[in-house]
Amino acid sequence: MNHKERMLANLPYRSWLDGLSEERMECKKKVFAYNNLPPDAVEEREKLLREILGKTKEGYLNIESPFHCDYGYNIEVGTGFFANYNFIILDVGKVRIGDNFMCGPNVQICTAGHPLHPETRNSGYEYGIDITIGDNVWIGGNVLVCPGVTIGNNVVIGGGSVVTKDIPDNMLAYGNPCRVVREITEADRDFYFRDRKFDVDDYK
Repeated sequence: MNHKERMLANLPYRSWLDGLSEERMECKKKVFAYNNLPPDAVEEREKLLREILGKTKEGYLNIESPFHCDYGYNIEVGTGFFANYNFIILDVGKVRIGDNFMCGPNVQICTAGHPLHPETRNSGYEYGIDITIGDNVWIGGNVLVCPGVTIGNNVVIGGGSVVTKDIPDNMLAYGNPCRVVREITEADRDFYFRDRKFDVDDYK
């Protein structure tokens, strides 16, 4: 197994070997081009974004600039995808995101990590562990999603959270470390913010 194969298998690997440095550089060039396109170049931006990402679906896709990732090809996203400013994905491992995803600014999805012991860490070995995010997920601003995490369907992650463990379906979770606070239920349907009810009917 070469070091790229080890990386893709979630095994310890060295990031400068077997063409990985060159692949990251190619991704950086595309990301730089994307981040420097004019905001009204909507079609060109979407076309380039689909080239950067490994797998996308038809339908709405938008990431506000600036956006950064390592390889791009390790990222799979669904339809109805929106990420706000300063979105970062360290896609050393696979990142799979479902349909109707949205996130606030300064969100980081980081599959990458380094060994705990300093001598082992100084050996140059690092790792990436896959992250999976389900359908209909909203992640608030300044959230960090750590390696190996799975976030279920219909989940809301509150702003500023550090997600170190899996979050089940249909949950509101927040904090550092992020913890499930309660289930999202039918009773939440009529409220747009805390105890504030909708004053219109076309949200249903």
